Amino acid sequence: MKKAKKIAVIGAGLGGAAVARLLQRSGFDVDVYEQASTFSRIGAGIHVGPNIMKIFREMGLEKELTELGAEPDQWISRHGQTADVLADANLQNYGATYITVHRGDMHALQIESLDQQKLHYGKRLEKVEQNSNDVTLTFIDGTAVTVDLVIGADGINSKIREILLGEEAPTYSGWVAHRALIKGEKLKKLEAEHQLDDCVKWWYQDRHMMAYYTTKEKDEYYYVTGVPHPPLDTQGRSFLPSNHQEMLTAFEGAHPRIQAMIEASEDITIWPLNSRNPLPIWSTGRLVIIGDACHPMKPHMAQGAGMAIEDGAMLTRCLLKTGLDDYETAFKLYEHHRKARATRVQTVSNANTFLKQPENPAWVYGYDIYAEEIQSLQDIRNS
Repeated sequence: MKKAKKIAVIGAGLGGAAVARLLQRSGFDVDVYEQASTFSRIGAGIHVGPNIMKIFREMGLEKELTELGAEPDQWISRHGQTADVLADANLQNYGATYITVHRGDMHALQIESLDQQKLHYGKRLEKVEQNSNDVTLTFIDGTAVTVDLVIGADGINSKIREILLGEEAPTYSGWVAHRALIKGEKLKKLEAEHQLDDCVKWWYQDRHMMAYYTTKEKDEYYYVTGVPHPPLDTQGRSFLPSNHQEMLTAFEGAHPRIQAMIEASEDITIWPLNSRNPLPIWSTGRLVIIGDACHPMKPHMAQGAGMAIEDGAMLTRCLLKTGLDDYETAFKLYEHHRKARATRVQTVSNANTFLKQPENPAWVYGYDIYAEEIQSLQDIRNS
């Protein structure tokens, strides 16, 4: 009997867990290797647009995810001093629900859907050796595995990207994001004194604050900012603690509702936002990358994780089309069908212009990755 080909996914974040779920559900033999020692409910809020919810439908997780989050009808953009509405985008009628949810709850749902025997924690990748027949992955703990294909879903500091293109540190964007949750009695008091929008982006001077509920019960409200800031010395960490005074200074003179949200928040953190230029290649040999490993972006469109999940869906479709023996064609088709859209979202998100004024967001939310026809390489060459 012919031995089944093995796929390794490096990284069990939102993108890695998505592509692993889709591949496993399609019958592929997939192991996931995550450097963290265990799962943890990290992060806070995240948007899941209809374009992404359609992929959760394919994962068999749409209903469960919908039950976890709030369902805003609109994305409202407001002036940061007057609260005047600058733009008001309908989030319905795109073929699936739009939700806002706690990132950790969404991530846990994805992780629990995987074959737990194929999910390996404490696996920090140290070395990658590929030849014409296979790839050997060696981890810091001394273990090694040999597989047929490797999918790098290991983020902006991707080890797989490093193999493709060499060592290069990401570039600091000049911006930071403050993140905080509001809940319990503080949230109740805030709601009593101020009318909170279900999903709102406040535009203030050269910065902004995005705020929304993260649970169906609306018992947790979250905000994330985008603020110009000198480089931070994070000493190798992803974020640092912040505080109310730093936030109030950053939004001095802003609308009272913004200042009230800051006052009511707890455990404020500050995250430097790093980026990379669009990459010239997304694969080499038996290695391919998805998500932040190949197109990291500022979180200003709420589509960064979404693009990683879309990547995983298209890569799965391409591998199903060609079979694993013709992985090189699959990788070329995947890059062809993803690069233009991912680059457009990356560019708009980094520019921070999305819905700052009235526009039709259908190009983002109306997209259905399963409705896109996968061309053959010959058709691509002839076009």
